[in-house]
Amino acid sequence: QVQLVESGGGLVQAGGSLRLSCAASGRTLGTYRMGWFRQAPGKERVFVAAISRSAVSTLYADSVKGRFTTSRDNAKNTVYLQMTGLKSEDTAVYYCNTDVLFVEGLSTLRKNYWGQGTQVTVSS
Repeated sequence: QVQLVESGGGLVQAGGSLRLSCAASGRTLGTYRMGWFRQAPGKERVFVAAISRSAVSTLYADSVKGRFTTSRDNAKNTVYLQMTGLKSEDTAVYYCNTDVLFVEGLSTLRKNYWGQGTQVTVSS
């Protein structure tokens, strides 16, 4: 069964750092452009960052630019979100999202998946 498994969230003081990971598990052959999103309590899920399949291109929301960095290790089917200079307004559940290429039976399929989410709480 294909899954995106997130890890790395937690409680940190303002100004601190965390690194989130998102790993594709199962009979996967690779992942495509990876997006990071976050959802604060009572708010909609919003875009945070994205990285292309080759890692050549990255994109960031204005609110995190200069503080967050996304990277990937395609050999491990894992994407990372390094967060520094954390602020209380960064508190949210963080989700990764990507299309996964995987094998099912005799077929090669591509399907969109979301991670389960990981809580990031920044105390001021």
